[in-house]
This record gives sequence, C-alpha cells and structure tokens, in this order.
Amino acid sequence: MSAAISVPRHTLSETPNSRTIEIYDWVITASTNAISNATECDALQAALGFPLPEMTFGNNYLSLEHRSSGWGVMFDAKGALLGVKGGELVEGDGGVKVGYADAWLKSRTDPGTSLPLPTTVTAKPYDWTYTTMYPGHHPCSDESPGGQSNSGKWTEADPDNPNHSIPLSELTRPDPILFYAEVPLFEDELHDNGSSNLLVRIRVMPTCLFILSRFTLRVDNVLFRTHDTRMFHSFASSSPLVVRQVSGWEAPYDRMKRQLPKRNDLTPLTDASFIAKVLAEMPTEASQQTGAGTRWRGLRTKVELAKLEPRS
Repeated sequence: MSAAISVPRHTLSETPNSRTIEIYDWVITASTNAISNATECDALQAALGFPLPEMTFGNNYLSLEHRSSGWGVMFDAKGALLGVKGGELVEGDGGVKVGYADAWLKSRTDPGTSLPLPTTVTAKPYDWTYTTMYPGHHPCSDESPGGQSNSGKWTEADPDNPNHSIPLSELTRPDPILFYAEVPLFEDELHDNGSSNLLVRIRVMPTCLFILSRFTLRVDNVLFRTHDTRMFHSFASSSPLVVRQVSGWEAPYDRMKRQLPKRNDLTPLTDASFIAKVLAEMPTEASQQTGAGTRWRGLRTKVELAKLEPRS
C-alpha cells in the first residue's frame, strides 16, 4: 500500500458560473456557461470569417496563472477556432473531401440559405470539420495557436531526462482530487454526418496538476481523428516547469470499426475516450504516418517544456 498523501493548503471559491482553486503559486479558474447567444455568435463569426460550430461555448474558459513567474495558459473557444483553417485547404491541412461536403459547405455559406451568415462576413471556403491543433495560449497573447508566455518560449524536451515527460504512474495513483473541471469549447454534428468537438479537462491533485485538451473528429464512413494537448506540472519539482505533450492520430473509419468490442454495437464510435485509446494503441506507422491518407500535419507526438522562472 502506498504511503498516505498529505493534502497541501489550498483555497476553493466559486461563482454561479466558475470555480477557482489557489494552491501553492497557482491560481486556476474554470468557467462553464450556456452556448453563446446570437449576438455573441455574430461577433465571433465576423472576427473569424467563417460559420461557427452549431454549439459554440464562447464564454467558457480554463485559465492558469503561476504568480511568481507570470507564466499562464488559457483555453477558450475563440483561441481554438483561430486554429481552424479558413479559406482553401492546402497540403498538410488534412482536408476531408467527401460527396456531401460541397452541399454541406454551401448550406453554411450560401447567402440564400436558411442559415445566412452575418452581412459583415464574406462567404468563403473553410475546414468544415473544424480540425484544430490548438494547444492553449497565454492570456496576454493574441490568442494565436501556440501563443507564448512572458516567462519564455516552449523548448524541446530531452527524451533522456525523466523530468521532461508526463509520469503516468503519478497520474494513475488513487490520490485525492482537489479540483476537477470539464470545459466544452465547441461541438458540431457536421450536418448529421459525424461529430467534431473540443473538450478541456483539468485535475489538480496534492502533488501535481494535469490538463487534457482533446479535439475529436468523426466523419461517418470516412475517418476518425484525435488531437490531444496534455500539460503536467509537479508541485515538488526543484526546477519548476510545465511539460506539454501534443499528439495527433487518425485512421480510416473501417479500420476503427474493426476494433469494436461488439461488431453490431456502434456506440463506442461516439465515445471520444474509446476513439483516442484505439488510435493511440495502433502502430505509429498506421495512426501517425499513414493515417487516413489526408497527410494532415497534426500526425505526430511532440514534447515541450516551459520553465517557470521568477520575474526579474
């Protein structure tokens, strides 16, 4: 039996739509709200230049601030959707071209449709699957994907240094959870032809914090795609740092279907956790090299670090 884990001093507070934990040098807030209203959607859609997902949670966010260094990270819908390709897709964008794509796109962008765009937006092509490799951004950045903190850039991890990886053994221990939140950012059913969604989760334990931001795409009879951003910080690290692991996988729909526990039960194919597990357990050559033949640039695993250096 493992030794009992002592619970550090921490403070919890909440408002009707948000919860906050203050622990060690960290202030962490998760805010969950209803989907954006029409006015909010029009403003965001005008800023992005393409139609929004059917369910856009524009007021949801997860924010973390490390007070002594000024390092921080934010996850929100605008930042995530800024990572969606607007305009014509090119090599590396992982475009999904299927028979109904043009008709679906026209239904979203044709001024004569029953779902017209705001007059301030010019109709144009975009990635109708809402694929994004959004890793979060610094609260003071321009929200562009991969935004940097004011305590230094993300640097490549040393694969031979155990402190530069996410310790699965620590995350799977039955330690008490001091703070937990699920923050949905967007979801779309792709005109009943699949599903595209982004959900951010955070756990704070006595010894560490862990974030999983997961984008999941299912295009029926075509492909499955997952993009994960994991962040880990140990409160006990002598040289404080945040480890970020970014991974992307995809596979043809039929290959995923063959992994079902029961051939006639398709329910697991709507479960983001099942999809991610199956994709991650496939040989790298299948899920991160060949993929579904889209040549998506997100097919990779990359580990990076951010050092939490005191402000000068």
